Amino acid sequence: MSAPTDLRAATPVPPRGPGGEPARPGSSRLDAVAASVAAGRARRGRRRRAVVGVLVAALVVFFVLSLMVGRTFYGPGEVLGVVLGQDVPGATFTVGRLRLPRAVLAVAAGLCFGLGGVTFQTMLRNPLASPDIIGISSGASAAAAFAIVTLSLDDGQVSAFAIAAGLAVAVLVYLLSKPGGVAGTRLVLVGIGVAAMLDSLTAYVLSNAAQWDLQEATRWLTGSLNGSSWPQVVPVLVALVVLTPLLLSRSRDLAATQLGDDAASALGVRVDRTRLVVIVAAVGLISFATAACGPIAFVAFLSGPIAARLVGPSGSLLVPSALVGALLVLVADVVGQYALGTRFPVGVVTGVLGAPYLIWLIVRTNRSGGSL
Repeated sequence: MSAPTDLRAATPVPPRGPGGEPARPGSSRLDAVAASVAAGRARRGRRRRAVVGVLVAALVVFFVLSLMVGRTFYGPGEVLGVVLGQDVPGATFTVGRLRLPRAVLAVAAGLCFGLGGVTFQTMLRNPLASPDIIGISSGASAAAAFAIVTLSLDDGQVSAFAIAAGLAVAVLVYLLSKPGGVAGTRLVLVGIGVAAMLDSLTAYVLSNAAQWDLQEATRWLTGSLNGSSWPQVVPVLVALVVLTPLLLSRSRDLAATQLGDDAASALGVRVDRTRLVVIVAAVGLISFATAACGPIAFVAFLSGPIAARLVGPSGSLLVPSALVGALLVLVADVVGQYALGTRFPVGVVTGVLGAPYLIWLIVRTNRSGGSL
């Protein structure tokens, strides 16, 4: 006679989940997908942290380098002594009064341009939607040229005119775009038209300028850090301290608007309120930076795309774009001052970098049959 069969041993045991409960059909596949998603998210997070770390390190290196080099070279110890408030013969004036305000303004303005530019590009889902293109910088430039040439105002009053004009142009473009919705290409096209009119106004003002006023206005319109002083730096730093946390607090809602207004609203985002807050904050940053050192060309336009290529699809681009903007302005200033045999304003160097990218972007879009 054969041995009795153990029915429990013959019965297959169903797979168990992590808590000991019977696993549902297909759960192993779902677990694999979830693990893959988690691994990809962790990998993108590591890449993001690495890129931000490298950008910060590069920014520190070029910041120190900009304080060291010039007609007179000062070593790191002398520069550190000046920064710490020590009296270093020769370096106290050259580094503390001339180079340090210039370097701090370069970093602060770059942060403002980078944040403002990527905010518009993200919100409008369009790489052309930067303050350089949609008229905000043109409004500040036209107001500054009018204040210098026609009203003969001093630097502080010129800055106030530029800030007010930048905000006014942003409101005008927003209102003109509102009937068809401010997302998409409508705002970009309206902004380009307004910028063209303002550039024509600037050219008319300059055509009637006296020689001295023309030189001053041209220097400002080119985008220059020459003659930087602490009174110019402080308002930009205040704008950064006040407006940057406001933008960062809206980073999730801003990212959600890329899905479209209906999808963002379904996710609980107050689209109109979010858009108004980020526009005001971004325009404020751009206007204060432009008032301090002029419309440094293409920094706001380039910072976001460069940051996106470095970081990849891993969340908000606000911080990486701000760091890229600061690095662009600082490096362009060092190159323009010391690497080309003669001294060029920082706006000339960034313009040389940005113009080919703009042409390439338009050509690529036309070849692919897409719309800007």
